[in-house]
Amino acid sequence: MSFTTVESRWSDVWLAATARGVTICGDFLAATALALALQGAGAGGLAVSGLLLAATLPLVVLAPLAGRLADRVDSRTLLVTIGLLQAAICALLAVVDHPVLVVGLVTLLACGLAVTQPCLAALLPAMVRPADLPRASAISQTAVSLGALGGPVLAGLLVGQFGTRVPLLLDAATYLALVVAGLLLRTRRGGRRPAAAPLGQAALGGAASSGSAANPGGTTTAWRLRRDPLMLVMVVSTAVVIAAIGGINVIEVFFIRETLGGSPTTYGLVSAAWMAGMLPGAWLAARVANRLHDDGALVRGVLVTLGVCSLMVLLAAMVPAAGLLVPLWLVGGAANGGENVFANLLTTRRVPEAVRARAYASYGAAVQGGSMAGFLIGGSLLAAVRPRPLIAGAGIAGLLVVLAFVPVVTRAVRRPRPVADRAVDGPRPVVDGGRDRPPAAADAGLATPGRPAAPDPDAGDTVGSWLSASHARGSGTSSS
Repeated sequence: MSFTTVESRWSDVWLAATARGVTICGDFLAATALALALQGAGAGGLAVSGLLLAATLPLVVLAPLAGRLADRVDSRTLLVTIGLLQAAICALLAVVDHPVLVVGLVTLLACGLAVTQPCLAALLPAMVRPADLPRASAISQTAVSLGALGGPVLAGLLVGQFGTRVPLLLDAATYLALVVAGLLLRTRRGGRRPAAAPLGQAALGGAASSGSAANPGGTTTAWRLRRDPLMLVMVVSTAVVIAAIGGINVIEVFFIRETLGGSPTTYGLVSAAWMAGMLPGAWLAARVANRLHDDGALVRGVLVTLGVCSLMVLLAAMVPAAGLLVPLWLVGGAANGGENVFANLLTTRRVPEAVRARAYASYGAAVQGGSMAGFLIGGSLLAAVRPRPLIAGAGIAGLLVVLAFVPVVTRAVRRPRPVADRAVDGPRPVVDGGRDRPPAAADAGLATPGRPAAPDPDAGDTVGSWLSASHARGSGTSSS
């Protein structure tokens, strides 16, 4: 049921954003509560990293299957079914206390996220016109940030009063928002497709690579990340930076609680500061993105924002008190929000609509793989090294990775698109408000030597965080 919309469906944008914000608030509430419970019970860094790995591994392992599922099954069916299952799993998580059962249930929750995240990400481009994509992405990012902002604060307040059961039951209730959104959204994709794609949708297929084949529904499906140098360098650089600095998600609770002597409430407030910074960062990046017609400029924007995130991590190692982490995390969060918007817009411009969920799943798998590496590194080193030098080392490593990728990005921007791909894309007519316009250039939407890329006017957008929110901190695809 995917389509190219002529008029933006802002009610669907707000409904989907609200559902994501509510569920992510519950996820961060539960994650923070479990981390505090482990630390309070005397568990070490490996225990915390093990919990984070349980919430991350399915998003990596299941990415190929989850992306195809989100592209082929009706989005309403997926959101309603998986939302109900996740609510039931969270309810069980609130009543069990055996570590093996907790890890198993957290793993099952992540299996659901592996499907719903690319499903929601691929829905957003179908809701709005191309000119509205940066604004829609900023709305979604704002909802994600607000949810992630409230979750740690609530956890810091509730764990001290009620333990972990109440936060986990609240997380179960938040998944019902996903069910409501699935039932009420007018925009749907996946499932059975019409035999002939609409004219505007044909234009969306213009970014497909050579060798693309039409499925029985008539949509282009053979997209490969490795055939697109700009997408590839964006995905790899993001994943490697996350591997370098993602360990702070394990180290942070010990750094704040033990090294800096902060309370559980302080820990929650500091964690929320990163998400608070993402709010203005996403909107500022949306304004900038509207002026960036060159895909190479979007990749450079991703690299710059990753560098700012790494710098804030490095500076965090120098603070004498937990409260001083707040301004650093605000700046880092703003850069993270900008990175999400740039990465989302680049993905939408360069990936055919029919396989967009698959692209988001691939991106998410790379990001989560980097997160897993960061968790393992941080948890392992924490047993032998104090938190402060570990955080400093993470920030330095992130900056070195960014610098190493500068020449790689330069080469990717200059690399011409394969001739076969340009021939397949053709010149094609596109639809503008119901009227045919002249065909777009054959290279539309892709950077080529000697001129900036001209984005396909009917291309869509993507979201995060789940890669969403907070890729750079390594908290997961779009942060959920």
